Amino acid sequence: MKKIKLDTKDAILQAGFDVFSKNSGASLDKVAKRAGVGRATLHRYYASRDELIEALAWAAMEELNQAVDDAVKDAQSYTEGLRLALEAIVPLSNRQLFLANEPLDKNPKIAEAYQKEQQELIADIEQAKREGTFAKDIPSKWIAESFEALTYTAWVMIKDGDATHKQAADLAWHTLTSGLSTPMSK
Repeated sequence: MKKIKLDTKDAILQAGFDVFSKNSGASLDKVAKRAGVGRATLHRYYASRDELIEALAWAAMEELNQAVDDAVKDAQSYTEGLRLALEAIVPLSNRQLFLANEPLDKNPKIAEAYQKEQQELIADIEQAKREGTFAKDIPSKWIAESFEALTYTAWVMIKDGDATHKQAADLAWHTLTSGLSTPMSK
């Protein structure tokens, strides 16, 4: 199979994901080496570590949004859409785990974009509640935070080699919709 050569900017972004997903405190020298460019070239594209981190955040969010949009376009219900979204998100573990571990709230535009995504997730959860998927007395924000925490857990399981993408997505969905144990008797 022929290897596709990335342009310099894409190579730097890919290298940033590769390097920072393994070590969030890694140096820009390591990113430059991984990208096959010199540090000066890296700095022509991204003047600082913060600029590179911001570019990585936007790229990861765009990738996540595109994957979810593609996965849910034919969903027959909000519940199915949430399950399909989870299945689409879990394989993005390398890039998304980086994003989940990087403090991005200092950038108002990224924080605003994340907040918008949170509101969309909560709205979808509200619809899934109407479908009977989630108990009406559980706050939708709690369910949304659980969705994100289980997604993060799936990414860690994949990164550590403890689950495949499918296994991790199935476990996360089961835990979200059914919990971890049988119902307690009253």
